[in-house]
Amino acid sequence: MLISKPLTTSVIGSYAWPSWYVWAVEAIRRGEFGARDVEETLNDAVDWALHEQEEAGIDIVSDGEMRRLGFFTAGFYGRLQGLRELPPERRLGVPGHDQRERYEAVAPITAPNGLGLVAEFVYARERTQKPIKVTCPGPFTLAGRILPGAIYRDRVEIAYALAEIINAELRAVVQAGAKFIQIDEPSMAVHVGDPRTFLDLLSRVFEGISVRKGIHLCFGNFMGRPVAQRRYRPLFPAILDANVDELALEFANREMAEAEIAREVAAAGKFLAAGVVDVKNYYVETPEDVAERIRLLLPYVSPDFLIIVPDCGFSQTARWAARAKLRAMVAGAQMVRRELGFE
Repeated sequence: MLISKPLTTSVIGSYAWPSWYVWAVEAIRRGEFGARDVEETLNDAVDWALHEQEEAGIDIVSDGEMRRLGFFTAGFYGRLQGLRELPPERRLGVPGHDQRERYEAVAPITAPNGLGLVAEFVYARERTQKPIKVTCPGPFTLAGRILPGAIYRDRVEIAYALAEIINAELRAVVQAGAKFIQIDEPSMAVHVGDPRTFLDLLSRVFEGISVRKGIHLCFGNFMGRPVAQRRYRPLFPAILDANVDELALEFANREMAEAEIAREVAAAGKFLAAGVVDVKNYYVETPEDVAERIRLLLPYVSPDFLIIVPDCGFSQTARWAARAKLRAMVAGAQMVRRELGFE
């Protein structure tokens, strides 16, 4: 069962890589590891990520997305057929979104061997007693790096094709025992279009899924940089009709702007996973900082419906900072819990 105590703590998904893992991944990409070496390395990385979360006191953990070797490339695009890899638009200068992977559809997109979520979950389940959140990029976000070519009309049609693939994977991971699934859709917050299309895509992704469902809406975190105006208001109130139980939104790096949105989320009967730790800033919050941010949300949402999380995943954050921020986040939540008489 998922934990339901007031101010439950969790993570968004990805976790920071320690230096040894950075070195190992580079060696893997150069072809220097055998299959057994790779498996052992990935297992160790997941074990380490789970240990760090448990040591910090996180209530609902993830496997850190350590097996994916990045948000997109190896974890997902590498499992899709029907794509041709393209060179990045820019190779030199300051790292940015225009240096990321790009693909073109050359045949209908398929994933004959799935997306890997089942194996990720099955391994993590054996390595922790904590409830596990299973995360997966959403179809509109995944479609953003794929040109339609002569196969699809546009990004939306690609997203619908991906939604069917993702739904099949989610059904499989639920069959394996998963109780909580989160779709990561930063692109829905970045490219605000027709909300009916977004809602329909989510409906297709979650069709037949009866476990706890969440959606993470952020503004991008590649190299720790956002890529949008960073306003949720254009998504409201339409997003409240999404077939999900929880909305994960970033607040800390926006100085708690739009905190009042929490009232609308709560009124819709949904949990709010509120980002109260800034993963894009190397200022390490104190527990008091975190507690103050939580208090700013409490006039709008009951602590029973408020989940305490970082703004985004920690994949773009140094390990030492991620570890310190997680500990401060848990301590800040405990501080407010005591103030409210729950501990």
